[in-house]
Amino acid sequence: MAIRVLEAEVAGMIAAGEVVERPSSVVKELLENSLDAGATRIDVTTTGGGVESIVVSDNGVGIPEVDVPLVFQQFATSKISRSEDLNSINTLGFRGEAMYSISAVSKVELITRTVDEKVGVNINILEGNVGVISPAAANVGTKVTVLNLFTNFPARKKFLRSQKAEAGRIATLVKRYSMIWPKISFSLSQEGTRFFSTTGSGSFRDVIATIYGAETSKGMILIDRQGIDPEYSGPILGGIIGSPSQTRANRSHINIFVNGRYVQNRTLSYAFEQAYHGLVGHRRFPIGVLDLRLPGEDVDVNVHPAKTEVRFLNESEVFGVVQSTVRDSLLSSSPVQGVSSVSAGNSATLDQATGRYDFSPWQVRLGAGSANKPNVQSVVNATNSMMVTESNLSRINDVSDEPSAGGNVRSTLPMLRILGQAQSTYIAAEGPDGIYLIDQHAAHERVVFEEVIEKAKNSSPAFQTLLEPFVINLDPSQISMIEENDPLFAALGMKLEQFGPETYLIRTVPAVLSQSNPAKALIDVLDSLENGAVFETWEEKAAYSVSCHGAIRAGQSLSVVEMETLVRQLESCQNPNTCPHGRPTLIHLSSKHLEIEFGRR
Repeated sequence: MAIRVLEAEVAGMIAAGEVVERPSSVVKELLENSLDAGATRIDVTTTGGGVESIVVSDNGVGIPEVDVPLVFQQFATSKISRSEDLNSINTLGFRGEAMYSISAVSKVELITRTVDEKVGVNINILEGNVGVISPAAANVGTKVTVLNLFTNFPARKKFLRSQKAEAGRIATLVKRYSMIWPKISFSLSQEGTRFFSTTGSGSFRDVIATIYGAETSKGMILIDRQGIDPEYSGPILGGIIGSPSQTRANRSHINIFVNGRYVQNRTLSYAFEQAYHGLVGHRRFPIGVLDLRLPGEDVDVNVHPAKTEVRFLNESEVFGVVQSTVRDSLLSSSPVQGVSSVSAGNSATLDQATGRYDFSPWQVRLGAGSANKPNVQSVVNATNSMMVTESNLSRINDVSDEPSAGGNVRSTLPMLRILGQAQSTYIAAEGPDGIYLIDQHAAHERVVFEEVIEKAKNSSPAFQTLLEPFVINLDPSQISMIEENDPLFAALGMKLEQFGPETYLIRTVPAVLSQSNPAKALIDVLDSLENGAVFETWEEKAAYSVSCHGAIRAGQSLSVVEMETLVRQLESCQNPNTCPHGRPTLIHLSSKHLEIEFGRR
C-alpha cells in the first residue's frame, strides 16, 4: 500500500485508544483535571458502568470563557508552555490529550464558570466536532458530562467487561484518589444510588474507615513525617499502612502515589513488601496507602499517555526511603518480641535490622517410638480429610503403593517413615533411597487441591452450613467477581446470597475453610481469583482458590500421627511433587547425595 496521511477521525481514535482504555480511564482524566483546578469537592455520577454516562463536577477555579474553545483541541493545555516545563511537572495533567481523546469517542458537554464571571459557558462536542457555545447558568467550577462512550469505536467497546465490572473499576479508582487526597470531599453515585462519599476532613484514617471499615482503619499505622530536617529536599514518604496482621492474598490493596499521582511501579511495590519481610506469612501481602513526595525534577512522569508509569532519577534512594520508613513505622508502633512462639520448645530470635528469624539449626522433634505412642488426635485444623481416629490408624499405617480403591491412582512416592519436624514447617522422612524433606504447607495444598477437584467433578462438594448466615459488605469489583464466577462457588459448596446493593449473606462455606472466619475465607478466595490464574475447568479454579487458605500453615506444630496422615495422603496424590502454585512440595536427598556429603565416596 502507498503511504498516506490518516484521516483526522481515524488518527483521533488511535490517539484516544492510548488514553481512554475503558470508562474508568475517562473518570481518571476528569478527576485529575478537577484536582489540578484546586477543587475541594468532586462528585462523580455514572450509569451503565460508565458506558451510558459519566458526570464529573467540581468546585474548582473553572475555565475562562475565552479558553473554552481550546479545551477539546489536541495538545492544548494550561499546565505547561515550554519544553523546560517537562523537566519538573507538578500537576497531574499536562499532555493536553485527555479532553481531545474523550471527545473523539463520545458525546461531551462541558459547563464551566470562573469566580470573575457572572454567567457560565456551555459547549457540546460530538465525536470530535465542536457544537454551539452558549451561555449557561452555572456555579463556580466545572461540570463535564460524557455520553455513549465508544459508540463510534466498536473495536474498543467489545472488549469491555460487564456493566458491574466496569462500575467496580470506577469505584476502585475514586476510592484510591480519595485515599491520597483526604482534604477533598469525594462522592460517587452509580445507577442512581449514592455509593460512596468522604467528608474531606483531611484524615487518612477517616477515609480508610469509609473504604475498608472502622475496624481495619483502627488497626492501621500512620507514617509520621515529623522530625524531618526542613532543609532536606529528597524523597519523603507519608501515608498509612497496615499492621503485619492485616494482609491480603494479592497486591490489590497496595496503593502507591507519587506527588499525588496514582502509579504502578515495581520498585516501590517491592520496597513496601520488603519492609514487611519476616513479619507476614508466605504469599501474604501488606495493605497501605503510600504518599511519596519528591521534587518534580527527580521524577519523570512523561512515560506513557495513561500517566501511571514513572521513572526516578535516583531509584535506589527512593527504594531505601520507602523500605526504611515503612520498616521503622512498623517497629516503632508494634515492637516485635525477641522470641517467637513458632512451636513449643523451639525458639527463634528476630533480627530487628533484617526482619529475619534466626533458628537454631535443625530444631527437629523426633517421632516417638512404640513405647511412647502418642495419643491419637485430629489435626489442629480439623478439616481437609486429615481427621484421625483409633479405628483407622492401623489402616493409615498399612497404606502401600498399590492402586487406590478407584483403581486409577498410583502413588509416585515410596512409603516414607516419619523422622520428625524441623522448625514447625518441614517434615523429615526416610525412604528406601534416602531422606525426604517435605514442606507441610505446600504438601497439604496439593492434597486439598486434588480432593476439591475430585468432589467438584462428582458434584458432591464438601461444605459446612453456618448456624447463622454471615453478613459481609463487598465492593463492586468483588461483587462482579462473584457474579462472573457462579459455577466456581457452586463447585466449592459456598452458597452466597445478595442481601443489599453491597451486602452478601454467606450461608455455607467449603469444608476445608470451616475453621476460618467466613468473611476472611470469602475475601481470600476472591483475592485468589483476582490474581488471574488460568485453568481449564471450573473445578481446578475452585480448588486453586481454596487450597492455600485451607492448608495447614508453616510454623504449625504437628504430632507424629498428623505428620504420618499428611504424608500418606501426599503419597496418593497424582502430582505430589509440586503444590498448585508451582512450588516444590519436597526435596529428596538420595543415598548417593548423602554419601558424597558425608565423605563416604
